[in-house]
Amino acid sequence: MTARLECSGLRVAGRSMRLCVLILGLLPHFGWAVSYKPGDPVVLYVNKVGPYHNPQETYHYYTLPVCRPKEVRHKALSLGEVLDGDRMAESLYNIHFKENTERKTLCKLTLSEKEVDQLREAIEELYYFEFVLDDIPIWGFVGYMEESGFLPHSHKVGLWTHLDFNIEYNGDSVIFANVSVKDVKPEPLEEGGGGTGHGVSSGGLTITHTYSVRWFESTLPHSRRAERLRDYSFFPKTLEIHWLSIINSLVLVVLLLGFVIIILMRVLKNDFARYNVEEDGSCDDLDQGDNGWKIIHTDVFRFPPYKSLLCAVLGVGAQFLTLATGIIVMALLGMFNVHRHGAINSAAIVLYALTSCVSGYCSCSFYTQIQGQRWVWNIILTSALFSAPLFFTWSVVNSVHWWSGSTQALPATTVLLLLGAWVLVGFPLTVIGGIVGKNRAGNFQAPCRTRNIPRQIPQQPWYKHTAVHMAIGGFLPFSAISVELYYIFATAWGREHYTLYGILLCVFAILLSVGACISVALTYFLLSGEDYRWWWRSVLSTGSTGIFIFVYSLFYYHNRSNMSGLVQSVEFFGYSLLTAFVFSLMLGTVSFWASLAFIRYIYRSLKMD
Repeated sequence: MTARLECSGLRVAGRSMRLCVLILGLLPHFGWAVSYKPGDPVVLYVNKVGPYHNPQETYHYYTLPVCRPKEVRHKALSLGEVLDGDRMAESLYNIHFKENTERKTLCKLTLSEKEVDQLREAIEELYYFEFVLDDIPIWGFVGYMEESGFLPHSHKVGLWTHLDFNIEYNGDSVIFANVSVKDVKPEPLEEGGGGTGHGVSSGGLTITHTYSVRWFESTLPHSRRAERLRDYSFFPKTLEIHWLSIINSLVLVVLLLGFVIIILMRVLKNDFARYNVEEDGSCDDLDQGDNGWKIIHTDVFRFPPYKSLLCAVLGVGAQFLTLATGIIVMALLGMFNVHRHGAINSAAIVLYALTSCVSGYCSCSFYTQIQGQRWVWNIILTSALFSAPLFFTWSVVNSVHWWSGSTQALPATTVLLLLGAWVLVGFPLTVIGGIVGKNRAGNFQAPCRTRNIPRQIPQQPWYKHTAVHMAIGGFLPFSAISVELYYIFATAWGREHYTLYGILLCVFAILLSVGACISVALTYFLLSGEDYRWWWRSVLSTGSTGIFIFVYSLFYYHNRSNMSGLVQSVEFFGYSLLTAFVFSLMLGTVSFWASLAFIRYIYRSLKMD
């Protein structure tokens, strides 16, 4: 069923929309402690169910034939919770603060043969359920399955009809809650809808759902209750500090920096000594029999083709660099509550809209510097470079979720809210940033003048071709994060709550550093071969890391995860492709600016000598 997303005073216009987006994004950041008095009702919300190994394939809990109220009332959710597939609704469980309950009847159901088959199919696919009590997720399996023997083969499927809720409290607040089926026998679901232990009516199965509630006092304060949830292990625990992979990455960065700073600078020193032997060392002189990167000084700053697309890539890459840094910094400041797992989604949407001005400014400013004329088209291309692929991918993924009835399909109100955030905030900020960038753009500041007639580029050996540089420039940054990438995937496509944001910041800095170093080295090798087509080559060299990340996602899906099915596969590969695209934009931007700074340095030094 469609969840309603409420926001007081929401109007599809101007400030109201912006204010609502900001509120929806910021609300999950806070973890207010709810105070209870003995006997006060503690609301238990049912949320979703889904296959244990498919985290993104989730359905509303009430799609199963279970106990439900006559009128289903949903909880108002934040934007991040809706995007995460949450659809919380009030349940029939009657829980009171500090009051124990033993074997209380929840409801009595008579299931048809079709409903029994539906439950049996869910149990065989290892369906789990998620409840929420005081913002604490509670997980458990819908039923029990046992496979034993070969000849004869035994296949038993049972439904858990009794749940024991264990709730921990400290003073007047709830600290932790979980559900247990210890010492409980499942209700067998035999083929054909029959059962034992209860009456069978008209080929159906009559079952009684019961529950118990037990309260336990805890010494853990409410401010630290997130630690209790992190220690809980319903889902497999895989995240921990991996010092070996981090040290390996740091060693790689040190070696690369040593290569660029020591070896490359020694080579440049010899180049400067050789090129500046002549008394007239002006950078604007015609070449005089030299070879190497000096001879192309009148072509190296020749503006590339597809200038608008290049600037759009640099602008959107700068936007995602700002966005990623902002998310990590907010996480380090403790703004994401582990109990509000939709907080990062909300923050990412708000930051994406607000940082659109960065993409517009960087793109249009550089486009004006390299003498681009169609600046309006440049702004449109910048705004659509990522949003268009995102919209297309989301349309396909959301359609599959809608067709399957998954809660990951966004309600119409949420779609309108996101569309309004882009139309009323993201796109206007891109235009404003582009106008400011155009007006503040200065000259390109090329140390050398460019001749009208381009120089002929000599035949290049195979190891200086674009494909080889992309393979080298993409593999080395990928190797620096390959070990940690598994745990990032386990977080993004699993149910872990990533809390090692300091380590994540370190890995992110390592990735950017390696990309910049490799780009400078490959650019020098390119120029040494008298090839001045470095503009797009610098973007593609380390931007190809996204290709390696997508290939790794294929490996992860088939070898490191148990995900399966159309719904999960479409979402995994669709958003993995978008993730690889984002990494390509970010690393391509970093490598381009590193190469440009390096080229300006060597030609400026040559001219001044």
